[in-house]
Amino acid sequence: MGQPLLVLKHIRREFRTGEDTFAALKDINLTIEAGEMVAIIGASGSGKSTLMNILGCLDRPTSGEYSVAGRSAADMSPDERADLRRDHFGFIFQRYHLLEELTALDNVEIPAIYSGRGPAARHRRATDLLSRLGMGARLMHRPNQLSGGQQQRVSIARSLMNGADVILADEPTGALDKQTSSEVLDILKELNAEGHTVIIVTHDAGVAAHARRVIEISDGDIVSDVRQGAETAAPSVNGRNETGAGRRGLAGRLGGLREAARMALIAMNAHRMRSFLTMLGIIIGIASVLSVVALGQGTSRSVLANISSLGTSTLEIFPGTDFGDVRSGKIKTLVLDDVRALQMERFAGDVTPTVSTSSTVRLGSTEASVMVNGVGDRYFAVKGTQIRQGRFFDAESVRSIAQEVVIDDNTFRTLFPLRTERPIGTIILIGKVPCRIVGVTGAQQSGFGASQNLTVYLPYTTVQARFLGDSSLRSILLRVGDATPSSEALVSATRILDQRHGRRDFFILNTDDIRRTITSTTELLTLLVAAIAVISLIVGGIGVMNIMLVSVVERTREIGVRLAVGGRSGDILEQFLIEAVLITLIGGILGIAAALGFGLVFNALVSGFSLIYSPVLVALAFGFSSLIGLAFGFLPARSAAKLDPVDALAR
Repeated sequence: MGQPLLVLKHIRREFRTGEDTFAALKDINLTIEAGEMVAIIGASGSGKSTLMNILGCLDRPTSGEYSVAGRSAADMSPDERADLRRDHFGFIFQRYHLLEELTALDNVEIPAIYSGRGPAARHRRATDLLSRLGMGARLMHRPNQLSGGQQQRVSIARSLMNGADVILADEPTGALDKQTSSEVLDILKELNAEGHTVIIVTHDAGVAAHARRVIEISDGDIVSDVRQGAETAAPSVNGRNETGAGRRGLAGRLGGLREAARMALIAMNAHRMRSFLTMLGIIIGIASVLSVVALGQGTSRSVLANISSLGTSTLEIFPGTDFGDVRSGKIKTLVLDDVRALQMERFAGDVTPTVSTSSTVRLGSTEASVMVNGVGDRYFAVKGTQIRQGRFFDAESVRSIAQEVVIDDNTFRTLFPLRTERPIGTIILIGKVPCRIVGVTGAQQSGFGASQNLTVYLPYTTVQARFLGDSSLRSILLRVGDATPSSEALVSATRILDQRHGRRDFFILNTDDIRRTITSTTELLTLLVAAIAVISLIVGGIGVMNIMLVSVVERTREIGVRLAVGGRSGDILEQFLIEAVLITLIGGILGIAAALGFGLVFNALVSGFSLIYSPVLVALAFGFSSLIGLAFGFLPARSAAKLDPVDALAR
């Protein structure tokens, strides 16, 4: 006779009960040969189930030595014991321990998933096993659609999925009627005849009588070991070779991840309301972050557009020391020669002089106060002014001191209230000077709010000659070239004017500084509000963790079953982590959809302002939701992976 299959030497198993210690097994010495059909019989509490758990590597003895095919179980790592349960042992439980959300076929396939067998191969074998056991017509039925005997047949098929050498049956007929019990026992005897070692744990002497060897246990001791009937040599079982050596390669790992994701989706679908409530915090958090940042980007763009209407990257040079300088009106040193000097510099894109005065405008019986701006022909390009009707005046108009005027939208509305008249070519009286309208500008910003003033634009030469009689300038507007930083242009312009004037009798307004200040302020406010939204996202992550922890408690039996049929701790960790990631990913997708939907509604209802969603930000939100799943799903997943299979099944 060759090496014994299972050998127990001086096995003792103790449990703590409060401050006391209870010995479920006291000094068990037992040898089981390959191909035997053994019944372990005893009253409730005698220790027979504890012995079966040790035999199946679901539990470990307190002391003593247990070896499988000559290899000590004590020397095996947890993963190696899981491999034994997966490829060498098959468990048949009294209460079947089928997973309610899976079909009969899916339940049978679980051990093969953990062994890395491909979908087609495991589907084919599971179908064959169930058909052989008379369950071919109920492959897609769930446990609650099957009778007790049918569920036990599914449990038997699951135990055979990986071609187990040893079938461990714990009270396999305890929950069945007499006829179904007889059918199950006949199946077990057929399996033994095929070469499987069958170990039945029972309290029923009638069930034990079907075995060729009956071991009676009482109070943790073996009190008898009787062989009955003729010994027959059972053929060896080679079904295990069909499964392969388990997941080792990259393809196997990817397949395992795919199956873990499928299992996670099935579990989420089985508890849809719980899954949705778990996602809700993530949905709200992602939607809030995206909407707030989109609002900030929309605000920033709107502010920058308003600043652009003042002239993007422009320097405006005024006489005096600041806007509040009461002596600025008496300073006459800002002149056309300064404009010409600045035009010669490489940093200058466009340079235009400006002068201004106030007057009245008349057309027929309509009269109104108006701001008269004398500007160069490049002024409108520097300011980014848009023309609605007609044209701007040109360089020839400036040279010839033409009495051509461009009016703004407010002046047009005042002089042409019906808005049906064509203003181009109309002569209006500005002060005492008749001027011909050549263009009407679109509505625009002036300063930091919508201007309600009436403004007209004439060539600066016309204003100097016809209105002011003075050659000094109110200001010089300079657009900085694209290749030059505005700060560098500011230093250069200051140096040139200092040299020309011999003293600092001017000040320069840098609109780029204003833009940067407003932009940084807007970004800071956006960051502040986004931080609040991120806090809500973290709260959502904590909610995911709490629900997943509750889920681990609720699904303890499922975890125990998965561990019993060969799932490693890493497999359980992987499944629960993937489930957490999927919940947060789906929540992230729904949150992104909610944010984009809100943006569409907002942009449709609000004119002149829009939410701006960055594709990069959307991608980051999607990635961040995955990180939340990993970060907050790890603790529940780790708690699930650390469960001991025998404790999980007992609960």
